[in-house]
Amino acid sequence: MNENSSTLRKIIDRNVERHLVKEFLMNNTKKAGFGGIDIRRTPNGTEVTVMAERPGMVIGRKGKIINDLQKQLDERFSIENPRLKVDEVENPALNAQVMAEKIASAMERGWYYRRAGHSAALNIMDAGARGVIITLAGKITGARHRTQKFIKGHVKYCGETAIEHMDVGYAVCVKKLGVIGVTVSIMRKGTKLPHEISIFSDEELKIRAAENAEPVAEEEGSE
Repeated sequence: MNENSSTLRKIIDRNVERHLVKEFLMNNTKKAGFGGIDIRRTPNGTEVTVMAERPGMVIGRKGKIINDLQKQLDERFSIENPRLKVDEVENPALNAQVMAEKIASAMERGWYYRRAGHSAALNIMDAGARGVIITLAGKITGARHRTQKFIKGHVKYCGETAIEHMDVGYAVCVKKLGVIGVTVSIMRKGTKLPHEISIFSDEELKIRAAENAEPVAEEEGSE
């Protein structure tokens, strides 16, 4: 095996391992409002941060739950010296993974799919998102597979802009008729797209230049 193939294999193995870690932590912290993970390599090992709507449910009494999760990370995954942390999701309505889980949970509790989708889309837009697309796919109302979408605001479906500005979450709703996949894609609050430009008059440009100008320090001894 040449050097390039070896490097590619290491990258693939690392990405697979990260996906497995995410799946493991998501399955074990759903009740806490799992909002994603962040994995970073540090000089002391690998820092794994879980974002959760209710961090206390990830930590547990006297740290029992997080210590157990830490132990399983050490034993089950090939991650160099993993260190598990938990952060609170600042705004759950703008976190795609949290909202996908909420929609799935609502439908499992008996909410009609249209009510669950519309309600979530409104909550996301009210929280300040620029746009949202919620996709429900599966046996929604009968034995046949179908897809239903709820779209509000400005969204991007593909390309670099979508990768950079859209937060995506996925959850599964289990019903008697079968399973329903729930995908939530949110265009983040405050996003400025490449084609959006601002035009200022000459007077406005002078004012902005004056506001941004650094004050000139007076020389010593000047009167």
